[in-house]
Amino acid sequence: MGKTIVVAEFGANHNRDWDTAIKGIDAAVEAKADIVKFQTYTAEGLFAKQDRDINGISDIHSMFKDIELPREWQKDLKAYCDDKGIEFMSTPFDEEAVQQLVDLGVKRLKISGFESSDPRFVEMVCSTGLPIIMSVGIGFPINYMGKFIDIFERYNNHVTLLHCVNAYPTPMNEINLNRITTLSNFKGVDAVGLSDHTQSVLTPALAVAKGATVIEKHFTLDRNMKGPDHSFAMEPDELKEMVRLIRQAEETIQGSGNTESKFIHGKRSVVAACDIKVGEYLNKSNTTTKRPCYEDSVPAIDYNEVMGEMSYDFIAKGTIIKKSNIPGYYEPRPINI
Repeated sequence: MGKTIVVAEFGANHNRDWDTAIKGIDAAVEAKADIVKFQTYTAEGLFAKQDRDINGISDIHSMFKDIELPREWQKDLKAYCDDKGIEFMSTPFDEEAVQQLVDLGVKRLKISGFESSDPRFVEMVCSTGLPIIMSVGIGFPINYMGKFIDIFERYNNHVTLLHCVNAYPTPMNEINLNRITTLSNFKGVDAVGLSDHTQSVLTPALAVAKGATVIEKHFTLDRNMKGPDHSFAMEPDELKEMVRLIRQAEETIQGSGNTESKFIHGKRSVVAACDIKVGEYLNKSNTTTKRPCYEDSVPAIDYNEVMGEMSYDFIAKGTIIKKSNIPGYYEPRPINI
């Protein structure tokens, strides 16, 4: 397991303000995220003509029109990201957006949770041959996974599937991180992760413990800002804490070291329960086990095996029995009686 890729999803939280977009990138850098991600769409390209309310919204075109990412910003945003040492990424929602991002030289493309149930759109994105991160969200036909695997194999994409619950925010009792394991079992999937919409900084770290290697999380400069995605998003300090917890989770999974060796003397040794004479055989009446244990001690792990061994030395009551006291078991030597 390598380093978890943290995607800081700024999405449409720039509110069509250039300075806000730049501050968002700076916040992602400050949090030590690996990627900062936007969304590339137009209201007309994303939604059909509306003939009824959507979640109580009567004019969703206007709402999304107000937060479209100006396409002419993308080149400069990527250049700014390159200068800051963070990867620029954006989720495309139409054919033109895909081509623009490819021409811009992005390293990978994202397919959102709602779009992942559209094989036509998925194939169009995969046809670029770029690595794909796809959220497996609401309505994804898990029993149709074979169709999508065929698409991935056709275009030889490196594929990361993100478990995703498209509820904003997602209640903790509905996140079901066990699904990460389910996704990892599909043939043709190179990595798995989590697109998290809970309001907890801990959930992504728990996902890493379940095997996630990519984490995506929405963030905003201020949850009180106007717009559909601010209220459930993390603020910069929370994003920073989330990344810290992810890195700690990685340490608990991958970490190794020798600190424990300093406490090795806390183990038990075989100890004389009474005075043991030269030539006397060890038994359960004249021995017991106690701390500590040294390199030359008979370790308690060998207790049953050394029963019946003859002592070559006098061993006082309460004294640790040394390996040299019973060389018949460890290193045979002449008995000195």
